[in-house]
Amino acid sequence: MSAAEGLRAADPAGRRVLHVCDAVGAFIEYWGFKSIHGRVWTLLALRARPMAQAEIAATLGVSRSLISGAVAELVRHGLVRATGEHRNAPYEAVMDFWPTIADVLRGREWMLLERARMALEGAIEEVERAAESGEPAVWDAGRMKVLLALTELGQALLRAVMSMRAPRAPDRVGHWLKGAVSVVHRVRRRL
Repeated sequence: MSAAEGLRAADPAGRRVLHVCDAVGAFIEYWGFKSIHGRVWTLLALRARPMAQAEIAATLGVSRSLISGAVAELVRHGLVRATGEHRNAPYEAVMDFWPTIADVLRGREWMLLERARMALEGAIEEVERAAESGEPAVWDAGRMKVLLALTELGQALLRAVMSMRAPRAPDRVGHWLKGAVSVVHRVRRRL
């Protein structure tokens, strides 16, 4: 029996935590990242003490080489850190993960929206230029403007989300969520 199977059999809370790790891994994978990153980060975040890579591998039931690569990447992104200087130092999750999320949103989702916004603006200009010269309408500039407004709304919401800071203490999450909802409402009123 593997260590992961032993944990699942002997520790009901551990079984539940492994289900959480798998669920977060699936969520992370849905967003285009590797499942193992979400599983490792979640395991370390929910663990009461840091864990060595060998222990992480045994708990998740995966190879040490897979954990080594995942931990190295998570360290590079500032999501986990070693708790010592020695070679086999245990790792802990960095709970202030919001800067990493904001960087991903800025580099990926923002750029997709910006590309769509620029394309729509260019298309609107061409359609309006054609209309001014008397050419028959082939494309609907009004609908393009609706799509442009929706794209700009998406950018405004994304900008608001990227500018928020996540709470460092678990007891501050409720207050943070109220603030986040307030920001979204302000953005909606401006549009």
